[in-house]
Amino acid sequence: MLMQVGGEGSRPTFFEMSAAQNLPSSLRSALLYSLGVMAQRRPILHRVLDHSDEAYSLLMLLLELHSLRTADASFAEALYGLKRMPAEISSTGVAMTHEAQDSAVSQSRPLSRRQRGLSLLFLVGLPYLKLKLQSAYNTQRGGALQAALWGRGDAEDAQFLETDNLGTRTPSGNETAVSEIEIPMWQHWKERFLQALVRWYPWIHATNEGVTFVYQLLYLLDATGFYTPALHISGIHVRRASGQELMDSTKVIEERRNREFRRLRGPPFAQALQRVMLRTAYTVLDYAQTGLIASVFLFKMVEWWYQSAEQRVTAPSIYPPPPPPPQPKVAEGGIQLPADRRLCPICMRQRTNPALIAVSGFVFCYPCIFNYVTQYKRCPVTLSRASTSQIRRLFQDA
Repeated sequence: MLMQVGGEGSRPTFFEMSAAQNLPSSLRSALLYSLGVMAQRRPILHRVLDHSDEAYSLLMLLLELHSLRTADASFAEALYGLKRMPAEISSTGVAMTHEAQDSAVSQSRPLSRRQRGLSLLFLVGLPYLKLKLQSAYNTQRGGALQAALWGRGDAEDAQFLETDNLGTRTPSGNETAVSEIEIPMWQHWKERFLQALVRWYPWIHATNEGVTFVYQLLYLLDATGFYTPALHISGIHVRRASGQELMDSTKVIEERRNREFRRLRGPPFAQALQRVMLRTAYTVLDYAQTGLIASVFLFKMVEWWYQSAEQRVTAPSIYPPPPPPPQPKVAEGGIQLPADRRLCPICMRQRTNPALIAVSGFVFCYPCIFNYVTQYKRCPVTLSRASTSQIRRLFQDA
């Protein structure tokens, strides 16, 4: 399954490299979300979620190892039709460009065992270590912030901070050497490590991100052929794989597997069983790249479909607002409304202390409408029955 973005030559574009680099983290988030949803129905999956970092790293180790062995590329790079190759060094000691390597005979040379090992280290080992350090830092930092907000007591803080250069607490007051011996030494080193982690991890993380940003900027400006410092340390360039190379790699993989099948030993039944198991494992690994991505997209689509259907069923019915009531009409024999709406229909002067009568909604001067309703018990415009309790004062002239 190849998703090449485009471009000319063998050098991948910045967007291809960025997409290949960000795919594993996006895939991890999608897998954890999918497991979290399924764990609501299958509580046994919570055991996997409790060790999600280890489970995901093991899965990526298998996929990256298989991809490096078969395609000389990482799991994400193979998805985008990219390939890793040893960076050729010119006679001046500078890494050759992609154009120069395109014409080099050694272009088809596969990765060495050292380069594959370094690739696994930078693709699986260091990301796993970063996840664990980030988790430990967040936990330790959260505890420190909570202690700063709620307080742990001055005596306890002083006792926690009183450490000598070797990481052991300095006895003070009634403390004796016996109390120090009761505390395991590994706990002292653990406290020292956590303190160092809280102090230095942000700087290490910022330095790593800064160096990575510089490499990516230089790659975007075509000033270097290495997208990340890890590729530079490993001595690896990433380039597009041609159609002929993909066909040749398929033949090489098939020949290699046939040799492995021929090396099987034992009774015919055992050989047949081993051959079936190997074919099954190879098939699962070959289609894991496509199947893993497709399964996540399928799960998200099904979830969206059922969530939309549930929202349509459980959503409250929204009815349109009722139309406004018709404007009351002037009755025959009633007081006619003046052309100027600021005038009171009774005294024909500008309204002062305005008030309305609830049965019709017309506005008058308060003294005028109060005296009229008290005398006639009706609205002066519509002649509808009314009482003084239906008069409403208006505190802002309409």
